[in-house]
Amino acid sequence: ATLGHHVLGPSNKELEQGKATLMCVANKGFPSDWSLSWKTSDSSGSSSIRGEESRTPGVLQNDGLYSWSSTLTLTADQWGKVGSVTCEATQGSQSLVSEILRRDQCSQS
Repeated sequence: ATLGHHVLGPSNKELEQGKATLMCVANKGFPSDWSLSWKTSDSSGSSSIRGEESRTPGVLQNDGLYSWSSTLTLTADQWGKVGSVTCEATQGSQSLVSEILRRDQCSQS
């Protein structure tokens, strides 16, 4: 089964409150097999930005597979410096899928 996953960016309302929460949602798998990890780099791509990560336990879906997510919390200030965010899904020693979010893609009004 191929894992499906995608990254959701912070809302403007949240940014006004001074924080930015990014969520990487994964489904079609078993959380015990997969780990989600974050890589965040600044706009020059030279340094990484450290946020606070937390992960939800898996929720069993109707098809017998799970859906779960990992959340990365940054300050709005840090988010302002972010160039791209990568959520990497890894199974065992294989890194199979990365989903990249560029900050300019998620300026929702």
